[in-house]
Amino acid sequence: MAIITLTTDFGEKDHFAGATKGAIYSELPDVKIVDISHSVSPFSIPEAAYIIQNAYSSFPKGTIHIIGIDSEINPENKHIAIKLDDHFFICANNGIMSMICSEIVPEKIVEINIHDKIQTSFPVLDVFVKVACHIARGGTLEVIGKSIENIKPIKHIVPYVNDDKTQIIGSVIYIDNYGNVVTNIKRSFFEAVQKGRNFEISARNYKFKKIHHKYSDIVNFEIDEDKRNDEGRKLVVFNSGNFLEIALYKSNTTTVGSASSLMGLGIMDTVSINFTASSALPKANEGLL
Repeated sequence: MAIITLTTDFGEKDHFAGATKGAIYSELPDVKIVDISHSVSPFSIPEAAYIIQNAYSSFPKGTIHIIGIDSEINPENKHIAIKLDDHFFICANNGIMSMICSEIVPEKIVEINIHDKIQTSFPVLDVFVKVACHIARGGTLEVIGKSIENIKPIKHIVPYVNDDKTQIIGSVIYIDNYGNVVTNIKRSFFEAVQKGRNFEISARNYKFKKIHHKYSDIVNFEIDEDKRNDEGRKLVVFNSGNFLEIALYKSNTTTVGSASSLMGLGIMDTVSINFTASSALPKANEGLL
């Protein structure tokens, strides 16, 4: 049985998400539809790219992913379907897929060309649903589009590294439900530049010299619980997607606040890492404790 996922900026108030599901069920009554998120910030390409990259691989091979962000077709915003890692992705060619495609080479990319058969002002419902149901029935990508080699890149997907490899300059690409700030700096990228050196992470006026393995590493569990004061403490981790994240321990936007609100960090703000020579030979994972 086919699985079709939905990732959109439709929200929950309007009819768009429900109408899209209804159109899918009208064509494929036995399909399984999974909502990944309908709470992407309106037209936020980096947010959508981050969410789909971290969600898709948890689904079975052959899953079809509809991504409804900035999907209105125009001369600079065509529609594409991609087969990658044995999954299918249907979206606008606006940079959303470039984060995944920077790490995994697509098996097939087509520019969708069925628009002359469909009158639409709602392309997710009228075009993306048609393509998804075609694939779910076993149809090939060649039937619904012409092959292309490249997709539009997303800006700021790769952090900047200076010539002498002493600094990484990254960007905030996502703020999660807890107000934690996710950057575009991945663990593998960081470690390739770090090469065991000491480092200092800077975000506005805040500095960090440690990257923790998990959020609770900041807690000293040898102290009695009623004497601790750890909630709201700032820390840096590599999150479950292996992206560098600035967080507050047990953050709560209505009580202790969040990394985003207290540090004044928003989407596309800069986070930099400066490296200095170590005074001794580094041990395995030094600097990540």
